[in-house]
Amino acid sequence: MADEIRIAFLLFPHLTQLDLTGPAQVLSRVPGSRLEYVAATLDPVPSDCGLSLVPTVTITDASAADVLVVPGGDGAFDAMLDPTVVAFVRRQARDATWITSVCTGAFVLGAAGLLAGRRATTHWASKPMLEAFGAQPVDVRVARDGAVVTAAGVSAGIDMALWLAAELAGRPAAEAIQLQIEYDPQPPFDHGSAEHADAAVVTRARAAAEEARGARVTRAAAAVLH
Repeated sequence: MADEIRIAFLLFPHLTQLDLTGPAQVLSRVPGSRLEYVAATLDPVPSDCGLSLVPTVTITDASAADVLVVPGGDGAFDAMLDPTVVAFVRRQARDATWITSVCTGAFVLGAAGLLAGRRATTHWASKPMLEAFGAQPVDVRVARDGAVVTAAGVSAGIDMALWLAAELAGRPAAEAIQLQIEYDPQPPFDHGSAEHADAAVVTRARAAAEEARGARVTRAAAAVLH
C-alpha cells in the first residue's frame, strides 16, 4: 500500500455518530492516514443523537480511497435506497483494498451488491435481514470475508478499526493506538449482547427492527438481486 492511506467515511442523515467517530478516532492515528468525510453536499450532516458532522468532500468530488468505512444507524436504511450513495459505494469498492461497515452500514454494502455469498455481521436486532442480500449472517464482533469487513453494532466499530489498523500498519502500531485511546472495556453490566440480554427483550427488539426496516430492506434487495 502507498505511503499515504486514503480512508473515506460515508456520511448520511441520521447515521449513528459512534459508528463513524469510533473508527475515525482509531484510524486517524494510523501512520500516513488521510481521512475524508464524504456526503452528498458539504452541509453539516445530522446524526441520530443530534450531533452534526461536517463533510470534507462531496460524493461527486471524492477520489478513490484505499479504505471505505460505512457507518450505520436508521439512516442507513434510507441511504441504501439512494442510487447516488449506492453508486458511490460500488465505485469505491472497485479500487479499495478494504470495504468496511459498522452496525447497519452493512445494509448499504448489501444494496451495493457487495455481500452476496459473503459472511457478514451487523447490529444483532437486524442481523437476520442480511440474508435478503445473499449474505451469511454470523455471530461475531468483526467478520472478514475477502476485502469486505463488517462489524457488529456501534461499539464493535472500534474493534474493527483496531483490527484494520493492524492490517494497515502492523500489530505493534495497532496496539499502541489501543493504548493511546485507553480502549479497555469494563462495562458496569453484562448486558451488551443478545446472548446475555433477556430473551423476551431480544425477541421484541428484533420484531420491532423487522417492522420498521423490513420493507426498505426488501426494496433494496430486490433492486440488487433481480
